[in-house]
Amino acid sequence: MMDVIEGLYQVAQERKQEKQEGSYTCYLFEQGLDKILKKCGEECSEVIIAAKNGQNQDTANEICDLLYHLIVMMVEAGISLEEVQ
Repeated sequence: MMDVIEGLYQVAQERKQEKQEGSYTCYLFEQGLDKILKKCGEECSEVIIAAKNGQNQDTANEICDLLYHLIVMMVEAGISLEEVQ
């Protein structure tokens, strides 16, 4: 799993440095930290709801979405993967 997280982190760093047309990640960086944090909050709520409903596949999918948005937040805030290991 760490390979996937490291790969996502690297892609997020690249998107922050080099804008790509139509990239959702670039859109988040353009909108700034407040938008990224809002998305983190939304995804966290969705994880909780899916878990509460006992929907394992939905919960796993929402966890993936949350992890992605957390990685984008880390890149925006300048937090390295090493700082959270």
